[in-house]
This record gives sequence, structure tokens and C-alpha cells, in this order.
Amino acid sequence: MRYTLIRQGASRSFPDGDSFLDGASAEGEVVVCLGAPHEPDPTKKATLIELGAECLGVHTGANVLGFARYRNGDDPPSQLIELVVQPNSDPGAIEAAQKLFEEAGFEVAVCADQAGRIVDRLVRPVYNAALRFLDEGLASAAAMDATCRLGLGYPDGPIERVMRGGLAHHHDVSKALFEVYGATAYAPARRAVVAAQRREKGS
Repeated sequence: MRYTLIRQGASRSFPDGDSFLDGASAEGEVVVCLGAPHEPDPTKKATLIELGAECLGVHTGANVLGFARYRNGDDPPSQLIELVVQPNSDPGAIEAAQKLFEEAGFEVAVCADQAGRIVDRLVRPVYNAALRFLDEGLASAAAMDATCRLGLGYPDGPIERVMRGGLAHHHDVSKALFEVYGATAYAPARRAVVAAQRREKGS
């Protein structure tokens, strides 16, 4: 399926050099907005807006959908696209968006319009808990990571993963979720708060 890209700033989902950027067409059936939203075009099958911390409800239109390609902080983006829909979303727009991303080689998970979508709502409490356990002296980072790899079959442990993605980035995502939901599981752990404060100081 042909798609047109509108780029207004840096994209976390498709950074410079990503092959998805090379497949765009000037006359696409779907408009993909990267970096910032754009006025939806009702003549297109769908307008897809890259979401940050905001909900899709900020952007209106039956053929307007949100998406985010999951990325662990500074790691390269994954092959997972979280496609965000609302109850009144046009089924044709949803079908077109799924087809576009699947033809580009991505796995698509359709989800409701909730802050954090699927992955961040699942993993941020885990990262916060692991960081708090580390502060409490439950176990070393290496022991916790090894336990998750060997006992649960994870490819990496929560401490090594959140550290690799960046504690300041984790802080930003967790804080945004905490402000929406108010659940203590989303409150950024101490180490993440310190990392964000050090970033602000430029140290």
C-alpha cells in the first residue's frame, strides 16, 4: 500500500536511515505523520499520527489513528507497531493502517486509546519495582537479571534493559503515566529521578 510521509521533527519510530522512510510515495493512500501531527486529509484512507505520551483523543477525525513503534529508550526501534484506535475509528482506516505496516514487515498490535498503550503500561512498573528492589538491597542487579533470564526465560533482565534504554528516558515515560493514572507502580524510582535531575543539570 502506498503511503505519504509528513515529517515535522525527529521521529522515535522511524529515525533517519530507517528503510520505512525510503518507501514513501508522493501520492499515497495513507498519510503517515512523523514528529508532529498534521491536519488530517479526509480524502485519504487514513491519517496515522505518531504518538508520544499524548492520547489519540487529542487529534480528531474518524480516519485518524495513532501509532508508536516500540523502542526501549535509545535502543534501535523494534518491529512492533502499537496501532491506537478509538470506538468511532473507521474500520476501513484500521484495515488500511494494518495492511500498510504489515506490508512493510512490522507486527501490528491494535489497542485502545490509553496513555502508555500496551508495552509501557506492562513494563514500566516492572522496571520501577526492580530499581526499588535494588535500592532496598533485595539482590544485586546481576542476580535479579539472571533470575529473570534463567527463571522466566527473558532474553535480558529488567535492570540491564532499563539501564540500556536510559534511566532518564524511563523517568519521563513513567512520570507521564503516573500523572495520568496516579498508580504508585508508575511513580519513577529514585535512580530514575536522579538520572533525570542530572540530565537537567547537564552532568
